[in-house]
Amino acid sequence: MKFGVVVFPGSNCDIDCYHALRDVLDQDTEYIWHMTKHLGFYDCIVLPGGFSYGSYLRGGAIARFSPVMDRVVEFAQSGKPVIGISNGFQVLTEAGLLPGAFLRNNSMKFVCENVYIRTENASTPFTKLCGEGQVLKIPIAHGDGNYYVDDRTLKDMEQNNQVVFRYCDAEGEATAESNPNGSLQNIAGICNREGNVVGMMPHPERCMEEILGNRDGTVIFKSVINYLKGGAVND
Repeated sequence: MKFGVVVFPGSNCDIDCYHALRDVLDQDTEYIWHMTKHLGFYDCIVLPGGFSYGSYLRGGAIARFSPVMDRVVEFAQSGKPVIGISNGFQVLTEAGLLPGAFLRNNSMKFVCENVYIRTENASTPFTKLCGEGQVLKIPIAHGDGNYYVDDRTLKDMEQNNQVVFRYCDAEGEATAESNPNGSLQNIAGICNREGNVVGMMPHPERCMEEILGNRDGTVIFKSVINYLKGGAVND
């Protein structure tokens, strides 16, 4: 199987995602430049974090028009797994692959810290090795991570089990104090109706090795490897 990590001008977590997949999990992984108009054979596409196009206008607004995104949309619509992390999540909303939009953090400050997130949907390709309600410790780094969606869309999302992660405390309680950016109902990650496209603000690629003090991020990538292989992935 092969993973593709899209690189936009201003991406700064592409190398982290590449390292996590290729060096930590020993997966065939390639960079995909944003001007690419034809995708080769990939099994999973990753849109990394960073500041694509300097995050001018708003996060992901310009990256959405990169030539590669037409191919990413086709890839996602074919049912293959796509994950957008942080800025990549913003790009997915701008491209219409995921609902909602992002506002400035309610603190009006860039937030960089470890947070806890609770798994709400363990049936996506990226959460199949998570337990329902499992709490993960994952770092965040964003200034515009305040997820928002209108009430009607939120109701549809809840009915379709599209909320994948919520910010919580270490015990799994989704409290106001555990919400680092003001996101509606503590939402930290969502998926599309079909479940194959996932967006999350926390950075699992930054907690893949013991040397970093935390390996909780491995479950996200091991889940999709498990999904693609159709078999178990050992820890």
